[in-house]
Amino acid sequence: MAKAVDWEHEQLNTGVKTVDERHRFDEGALTRWMDANVEGFQGPIEVRQFKGGQSNPTYQVVTPNRSYVLRRKPPGKLLPSAHAMDREFKVISALYPTGFPVARPYALCTDDDVLGTMFYVMEMVEGRILWDQTLPEYTPQQRHDIYMAKLKTLADLHNTDYEAIGLGDFGRPGNYMARQVDRWTKQYRASQTEPMPQFDRLSEWLSASVPPQERTSIVHGDYRLDNMVLHPTESRVAAVLDWELATLGDPLADFTHLLMNWTNGGVATVKDLKAHGIPTTEEYATEYARLTGRTSMPDLDWYAAYSSFRLAAIMQGIVGRVRDGTANSPLAGAQGSRIGGLLASAETFARKSGAKF
Repeated sequence: MAKAVDWEHEQLNTGVKTVDERHRFDEGALTRWMDANVEGFQGPIEVRQFKGGQSNPTYQVVTPNRSYVLRRKPPGKLLPSAHAMDREFKVISALYPTGFPVARPYALCTDDDVLGTMFYVMEMVEGRILWDQTLPEYTPQQRHDIYMAKLKTLADLHNTDYEAIGLGDFGRPGNYMARQVDRWTKQYRASQTEPMPQFDRLSEWLSASVPPQERTSIVHGDYRLDNMVLHPTESRVAAVLDWELATLGDPLADFTHLLMNWTNGGVATVKDLKAHGIPTTEEYATEYARLTGRTSMPDLDWYAAYSSFRLAAIMQGIVGRVRDGTANSPLAGAQGSRIGGLLASAETFARKSGAKF
């Protein structure tokens, strides 16, 4: 079943299409704005919409000399604090000069009069976006190299001195996990479509059992293989995409979100990880600890429970956007079927971490 879902996601999310009627804008206005704000821009433009993305409409803007990517806040009724184009632009603008793999940012537009909603323009990074995380078309060694490159890039992000690159004000200091549990509880309830006692139990337990925060770093918020561009031929990350949820916080939240692929994603379908070339979660945790200079990885079951809880809240937000008519992806309506399984997974990890329900 997971393989069929991966294939469907790849078919529906790969490549570009004609711009959806709901997401059209004045291309002449964009041309004038880019001419005034984007270094080296020369029109005319041709605009296509990327198929991928549940949240923010994303466009390919093709000119005679180069291609750009435009990320835009969607029109219509939106959840509070969601679709933060200005925060995405701020973090990639800070990371780009360090050599961390992000697309070159060109310009941000906060004037809704130009296209109707806030947007920014960045370079189009060429390479591979891999949707099926079992990597069926690669050899075991290639799979191993890709997975380790993904982990090394995450460790590099968490090791970045955020204050030195001007991101000291990118999030509130401390108490990150408690604030995240509260945030996703509110987001879930703002888009709730039916009662979910499991969610309420988990929210209460997570709030009462938050582990102490040992470190603060830049966290991506949705770090996974299909949110990055791999180099066209090498096993290295060319660009990390989709920084909408980025902030300053507990890096273990990012790391355990990545591990969800082993319990709720495609890797869970692989029977022999060693033969397949994908590291185990234990091997991944050991290597992440080495790369980030940790002597231990405490409370991973708590963080895993939180990660499943959080993803359930995100899925509920997508279901809410379907209800409100603002969903971007044709797969959005199917996300509700995942929520029960995610909450069950969260409860399993919560019990491992000491919960009594």
